Amino acid sequence: MRSRNYDELFIGGRWQAPSTKRRLSVISPHTEESIGETPEASPEDVDRAVTAARKAFDDGPWPRMSVDGRMEKIEKLTAIYTAETDAMADLITAEMGSPKSFSRLGQGTGAVAQMHLNLATAKNFPWVERRPGLFGDVHVRRAPVGVVGAIVPWNVPQFLIMPKLIPALIAGCTVVVKPAPETPLDALWLAEMLDEIDLPDGVVSIIPGGRETGEALVRHPGVDKISFTGSSATGRHIASLCGEQLKRVSLELGGKSAAIILDDADIDHTVNHLKMASLMNNGQACVAQTRILVSERRHDEVVDALAAMMSGLQVGDPADDATDIGPLVAQRQQHRVMGYIEAGVDEGARIVLGGTDKPHDRGWYVQPTLFADATNEMRIAREEIFGPVLTVLKYSDERDAVRIANDSEYGLGGSVWTADVAHGLNIAEQVRTGTFGINMYTLDTTAPFGGFKQSGIGREFGSEGLSEYVELQSTISAGKLPDL
Repeated sequence: MRSRNYDELFIGGRWQAPSTKRRLSVISPHTEESIGETPEASPEDVDRAVTAARKAFDDGPWPRMSVDGRMEKIEKLTAIYTAETDAMADLITAEMGSPKSFSRLGQGTGAVAQMHLNLATAKNFPWVERRPGLFGDVHVRRAPVGVVGAIVPWNVPQFLIMPKLIPALIAGCTVVVKPAPETPLDALWLAEMLDEIDLPDGVVSIIPGGRETGEALVRHPGVDKISFTGSSATGRHIASLCGEQLKRVSLELGGKSAAIILDDADIDHTVNHLKMASLMNNGQACVAQTRILVSERRHDEVVDALAAMMSGLQVGDPADDATDIGPLVAQRQQHRVMGYIEAGVDEGARIVLGGTDKPHDRGWYVQPTLFADATNEMRIAREEIFGPVLTVLKYSDERDAVRIANDSEYGLGGSVWTADVAHGLNIAEQVRTGTFGINMYTLDTTAPFGGFKQSGIGREFGSEGLSEYVELQSTISAGKLPDL
């Protein structure tokens, strides 16, 4: 992959010089060498982007265009992006270590699929409707929420930009995107594509940066809504800042999902599917099924099957098609995950497989690690590790399994594995989590996605995701309103 270097920021739809000389160096987690650089947006750059977005929303043509007119622009972007999906996925693999097979599925193809799905959703969305009211007809219009600040994490960056940027643009909003400092290159390549579709001035800005950049965007009085994906701790901070201004906010936060394996489950099928459901993206996924709940009767069988599966994982160069587990995004993340492994041992859990020995001399790798003899009170069972670490927990009966699954501050994903799908649905209805799988766990981006409890506020994907970017305006008339 060729090195990518940017000297300008994409502010208000134009490439502009940054206000400072601060740079973000993107380090390959496999080679520990630089693969590119971008400017780091300062608060002054944030202000320029929001000011441009505010002017475009208040005075520009974008929110006043027809929905069909805005969708035509998104269709052009989709065509341009589609030609580059594999190259975009490979860039993300180089940036943050996601295995090539996962990147091409989730980052390239997945991002394009979201554009198509958002366009399809918009065609059937009730932008305007008529209702009978107490004093005559009520005209209900779904109006754009305004200037949107979209803050995106590093783990699946393009996949997570799209459910913010695309529905917001279709709704008529203007958008300031802040990608993570670990993955600015793919975001600025997206800016190059946006530059080709001739959006009106001010409609989109892409300004990479870290905490200071994000804080400036959240606090800016010109922003009407913040859409954030990331950790629950940061989400709580953002929610408090938005609350001070009564600013709209949606939050897709952390998870500690439980996979409940019932006694009638096919263990081979279950473990084969948990390879992806639990360890996707090197374990760096908010929906990863990392708490494996199994009865005392089948515990040893499941542990042995998981250990056999995990011992066969290929750990290495993420650009290799055969790689199952690549490096973690940064050295700090490697150290963090190893700290959790040490904590698991200190608290009395048993390492079945893996540990803190580095599998390679170079790169920020962690061995796939499996814990048994753990309890749900341990840190490895309660906190989001964000690495290739699984914890097996015993339950006494199904009621106990549901109790353990719900005994978490998170509620983002979950699954049940059983020969009886109808019974699996009954289990799903008892677990307080936003998404749930029966004999599988894969996101369906036609369905609303989000969390209960500390896993967030609001939903992405489907019509519910589009609804996050509109406000409802009701108009009541003393006379008969014209036909729709």
